[in-house]
Amino acid sequence: MRSGIVYLCFSTDFLIEEADDWRKDCWDMIRKRQDCTFLFLTKRIDRFMECIPNDWNDGYDNVVVCCTIENQKNADYKLSIFKDLPIKHKCITAQPLLECIDIEKYLEAIELVVVGGESDINARPLNYEWVLNIREQCIRKNVSFEFRQCGTYFIKDGKRYKLHTKDLIKQAKLPNIDYKSNH
Repeated sequence: MRSGIVYLCFSTDFLIEEADDWRKDCWDMIRKRQDCTFLFLTKRIDRFMECIPNDWNDGYDNVVVCCTIENQKNADYKLSIFKDLPIKHKCITAQPLLECIDIEKYLEAIELVVVGGESDINARPLNYEWVLNIREQCIRKNVSFEFRQCGTYFIKDGKRYKLHTKDLIKQAKLPNIDYKSNH
């Protein structure tokens, strides 16, 4: 039975070059703590194969790797690599989502797609139509979908809204559009 989720490097990137010196110690801990699920996000999925331990094989059962994307250019580059990597539990985070993107062809073997906007005074806007578009792609491929948070600047039905940071998650949950896959 798993104890819970351990989030790795959420204020940085587990595959960042500066972590090369200590990442082996982290992999040792992950290997020993099979009672926990370890989750990390990365913008550096192209470094994955050079950062895994020798006994990785097709992945550890207790590791979830989440590839982050923002736009179509990054999605095509990163997800074309991600789809072929030996990882047992994969998710995609499109946060901040900066434009309408098509990721449907990359959704094979993906367990979850998380979408969200950017938050702060300089945030770029999130269009609700982009969110719904990704949701529909996930439904067609039977992949779980979560709308994590609106952006500070949020566009819905052609209207632009400015939201307080404290309300971004609550506002994303109001339409109840999360989708749970049946596998």
